[in-house]
Amino acid sequence: MISGPLRSLGPALLLAAAGVGPAAAAGDAAAGAAAWVQKHPQAEGAPARSCASCHNEDLTQPGRHARTGKPIEPLAPSVHPERLTDPAKVEKWLRRNCRWTLGRECSATEKADFLAYIRTQ
Repeated sequence: MISGPLRSLGPALLLAAAGVGPAAAAGDAAAGAAAWVQKHPQAEGAPARSCASCHNEDLTQPGRHARTGKPIEPLAPSVHPERLTDPAKVEKWLRRNCRWTLGRECSATEKADFLAYIRTQ
């Protein structure tokens, strides 16, 4: 967890850890918000899913994993201050959730957009 004077470096470190270069580092929160609710078809007749399928559209509220039912704490940093403070965790979950939801890894731009959106919550 980043604390003290290093806390202000948080977004830059997260984006670097997520493979986001300087050109995309700012991200587009509006694009992230739109992508958050975009439904992606799944294999073998499973229902289409989006990020909101598990994490909710309101990131200040807890979510629930669509397949396992496991509770997910709110993603909003305003409610859960530890969110987005560990670059390794951010990269791990972006990689895992993009693969599960989109069927592929997210691009650097998509990652920056998602992070920009989540940080606004």
